[in-house]
Amino acid sequence: MDPREQRIACRELMETSRVAYLTTLGPDGYPRTRAMLNLRNRELYPRQVPLYAGHADDLLTYFTTSRASIKVAQIAANPRVGVYCCDPESYRGLMLGGDLEIVDDPTLRRAVWNEGWERYYPGGPDDADHAVLRLRPRFAEGWWSGERIQFRL
Repeated sequence: MDPREQRIACRELMETSRVAYLTTLGPDGYPRTRAMLNLRNRELYPRQVPLYAGHADDLLTYFTTSRASIKVAQIAANPRVGVYCCDPESYRGLMLGGDLEIVDDPTLRRAVWNEGWERYYPGGPDDADHAVLRLRPRFAEGWWSGERIQFRL
């Protein structure tokens, strides 16, 4: 698979993986992994598709979380993270590494918002607890049907 095909394969996996696993580093230096909503999944989050226009090759992705969560404190202390998407049935997996940033942009908070999230953030997209996280990956590593994928972004 050539480098262009690798990026396409990675993007397709990101757009279909139901969950993205985010790994941060705890204060003791050990990794902490948790499942996150994969807002790049086109079927589950069609409203977010425009967010990724122009980001086919850089694999940028967004997450939302509670500003009071432990992961936000971990990201503030050390923004280096890993994000993993996979399709176990087809033996495909992708790990993105880079620095995760906490974004305080009201327009972006509204753009990532989905109906029903009021149960988490009663104040809607402008709720003070609603945080947006942005990953601009620096590298990608993975496995695609028996072939190793590895490249820098």
